[in-house]
Amino acid sequence: MATPLIDQNLQSWIKGILSEIDDLSDITGLSPEENRKIVFVSGDFNVVHPGHLRLLNFAADCGAMLIVGVLSDALGNPLLGEDLRLEGVRSIGVVDYAFILRVPPEQFIRALKPDVVVKGKEHEQLFNAEQEAVESYSGKLLFSSGDVRFSSLDLLQRELRETNFSSIRKPQDYPLRHGFQIRELADVVRDFARLKVTVVGDLIVDEYISCDPLGMSQEDPTLVVSPVHTDRFIGGAGIVAAHARGLGATVTYLGVTGRDATAKFAEDVLTDLGVNCILLTDDSRPTTLKQRYRASNKTLLRVSHLRQHDIGALLIAELEKRFFEACKQTDLVIFSDFNYGALPQSLVDRLCSFCREKNIMTVADSQASSQIGDVSRFKATRLLTPTEREARLAVRDFRCGLVVLAETLRRQAETDVVLLTLGAEGLLIQAPPELGPFATDRLPAFNTAPKDVSGAGDSLLTCTSMAMAVGADIWRASYLGSVAAACQVGRIGNIPLTAEELVQELAS
Repeated sequence: MATPLIDQNLQSWIKGILSEIDDLSDITGLSPEENRKIVFVSGDFNVVHPGHLRLLNFAADCGAMLIVGVLSDALGNPLLGEDLRLEGVRSIGVVDYAFILRVPPEQFIRALKPDVVVKGKEHEQLFNAEQEAVESYSGKLLFSSGDVRFSSLDLLQRELRETNFSSIRKPQDYPLRHGFQIRELADVVRDFARLKVTVVGDLIVDEYISCDPLGMSQEDPTLVVSPVHTDRFIGGAGIVAAHARGLGATVTYLGVTGRDATAKFAEDVLTDLGVNCILLTDDSRPTTLKQRYRASNKTLLRVSHLRQHDIGALLIAELEKRFFEACKQTDLVIFSDFNYGALPQSLVDRLCSFCREKNIMTVADSQASSQIGDVSRFKATRLLTPTEREARLAVRDFRCGLVVLAETLRRQAETDVVLLTLGAEGLLIQAPPELGPFATDRLPAFNTAPKDVSGAGDSLLTCTSMAMAVGADIWRASYLGSVAAACQVGRIGNIPLTAEELVQELAS
């Protein structure tokens, strides 16, 4: 069949496609000045099957941007309509841009000039009209059917994004004991929208590197894996701010970063989520990056890129100034401390003192998972949420029982409430004795089949403190926080909670 002439309408259509592709620089994070290596694939894609996934994953590895042309009904051999076929291709995560291709592929290739064109291996020994097109501008035509890693990638992506609510079991005796019904907590969640929250603390980016296990090295007893895909999430105090925003509050986040691409990623994500970011640059440290290498739903290795020294006097002064400005209209301050140097003690003392003077509610968490920390250094807060180990480090007691431990910490830190998090054993609530006979109570872990427990504490801290800030008592607030934690551990990676998710779970 003769190639149709390119009339003015067709030229306009191609220019429109090219314009949309150029706009993808905002989506992919690549600036227009960068040399973007574009890969192009075309086909019918009648029913997206494993072979397509293998081919597209191979194509995605060949460049920075994968563009797919789905042949129109007039060009291809369709079993399904072009819109349905396009929708199927757009649902594939590695595809950056997909569209209905209304001219022969070689004609569009001449206009687009992609760096690489990929076709299935079965086409290699046949005539390929695309060959002459790519040679006209020194592009490359590659043939491959990909490899079997598509299956693990597809499952891992689903695991990362989906939340398993079916494994959440909410205890019924606790609400009866404290005189409330679970469904009424939805009204508390709706009240979150009127809060103004300021979050201060260490920014962390969590990177999950999904791998295919290849086996054991023959040279030494080392597990060998091949990286398949990388997902990045906001962590540390950043995810606390993202949770608060997702739950409906107006949020300002103050933190410290390095001068690097990780900081840019974090700022872009938080800004897109609607968080007002105030990030101060410290040239003496990188932005904290924690990498997790995973295979077969298990974490094989963790690598942390960080510095733990305190920020300097100039940064302390600047952070203090920005904090005072942000707190002019703040209902709640959340300190999220990982002991990486963003919150030196002198700064903590001044910020806590300021909040007491202005009658601003404060809560705090100071993690010590791999380093020494002291959660009791945040004085006179409404709430502390340490793990058992963090509480024992703070009070220097590794022998006493849990109730004594929590009460000792509560008195030492001059705080109202301590929520002692116990992992799979749930939560111990230590409230002031004047609250009555249940000043100490406990909640089990609500999610019976957690996928990733690393974000449980952040979601518990955020939701519980916001519930207290809108007037809920500690019993209702801690129950709601436990629901939030159960939702969070039902998926992999720190993905911000939403008010809709909580309301949905409370209604079930």
